[in-house]
Amino acid sequence: MRTHWRGRVRLVAVALSVTAFGLSGSPASAQAPTQESAAQAAPTVRINEVESNGGSPGDWVEVVNTGTTAVDLSGWVVKDNDNSHSYTVAAGTSLAAGGHLALDVDSSFGLGSSDSARLFRAGGSTLVDSYSWTAHASTTYGRCADGTGAFTTTTAPTKGAANACGQSSGSTWPGGSGVTVADASNVFGENLSGLSFQSPGVLWAVRNGPSRLYRLVPNGATWRPDPSGGWASGKALNYANGSGDPDAEGVSFSPDGLYVATERDNDNDGVSLPKILRYDVAGTAGSLNATAEWNLTADLPAVAANSGLEGISWIPDTFLTAHGFRDEHTGAAYDPAAYPGHGSGLVFAGLEANGTVYAYALNQSGGGYTRVATFTSGFPAVMDLEFEPATGHLWASCDDTCQGRSAVLDIDAQGRFTVTARYDRPTGMPDYNNEGFAIAPQAACVAGVKPVVWADDGNDGGHALRAGTLACTP
Repeated sequence: MRTHWRGRVRLVAVALSVTAFGLSGSPASAQAPTQESAAQAAPTVRINEVESNGGSPGDWVEVVNTGTTAVDLSGWVVKDNDNSHSYTVAAGTSLAAGGHLALDVDSSFGLGSSDSARLFRAGGSTLVDSYSWTAHASTTYGRCADGTGAFTTTTAPTKGAANACGQSSGSTWPGGSGVTVADASNVFGENLSGLSFQSPGVLWAVRNGPSRLYRLVPNGATWRPDPSGGWASGKALNYANGSGDPDAEGVSFSPDGLYVATERDNDNDGVSLPKILRYDVAGTAGSLNATAEWNLTADLPAVAANSGLEGISWIPDTFLTAHGFRDEHTGAAYDPAAYPGHGSGLVFAGLEANGTVYAYALNQSGGGYTRVATFTSGFPAVMDLEFEPATGHLWASCDDTCQGRSAVLDIDAQGRFTVTARYDRPTGMPDYNNEGFAIAPQAACVAGVKPVVWADDGNDGGHALRAGTLACTP
């Protein structure tokens, strides 16, 4: 993502409950209503918060009245993404001006991990408000600012009350508190984004505009572009046909090739084009054409051109099968044999717009793909993904949107990646626009810690790379 455009798109999940409170805290149904016509009511009543997983007593959808007079909601209807499931608001239900009403839709239907919530006037034919999502929120989805803003992941469920819109603190960074500059002055400039270790002595980095791939090697305590093999200034990236300027945001080195996540073609930078590209980095040519590419536009939510694919990480099949990873496409345990030609692992891509992670089996001949799983990163936006083989953690990183915090995700008893920890950035790290994060292999451990590196898209103070440490103990 380029630093001068920081647009965000938020996706949301929704469900309803029968607890309602006005601004005074008294039940909304107990306040005498001033009836409005349906035409007046519709614009003032909005879906405000959604719980689609693990709510009390079940799934719920909260609505809010942003108007100045009460609204009679008798007979209003909530539906999910089809017309066969519906919840009808009880007769005599009134929502006070400024009031919140949570409706327990779980009594009629449950909300899925990829679903919609739609609010209709009485009769169920006139749509008032709706929202769709592709993964459960780690808490709930809610409007921030309350009642009027875009949907994002809340810091805590607030059923029947104003939304919790602040960023919750994480645990202390599980490594050293100090951070050091890890590059020479103004080597990369702005727009350095994704990072990925190949080995303790090789670190890959991508710049999103103009698109460029760097092979970095140690230079004392810092990293520099490899002076051999034509890498001294990095290499320009092209699409498979040799054209374009792919907006390279994330990178992941794997046995199947080097994968790059892109948001758009910078030659047409007003149009979203979420693609994963694969490159062969063994040659000495000064620029690289993709050896395969996968256009995910049809499979992902429509997003702004600068809010697309940001993070990417490859995870081997051996790990996924050993830990009972669930294939949401088949509804059973993941079986690599179900996807012939996909290589030796799955590619996990993070979408900036909604903080959601999408797992794909990519046909290595290019073009074909199958989405195997979808889950939330734990943040409203995700900037990089990093699989740590020694621990089995999938790290999701957020930039200054989330005060530089990281989340750790692990496969749970149901075979799904879920957030198990959140960490604040090291105390020695200012709140930079860090869009890249990479963890050195376990072989780099010294005295119980191993190196980690961040990429600062803003090149603050003339430096794009900073290094810290992470505990080696699994």
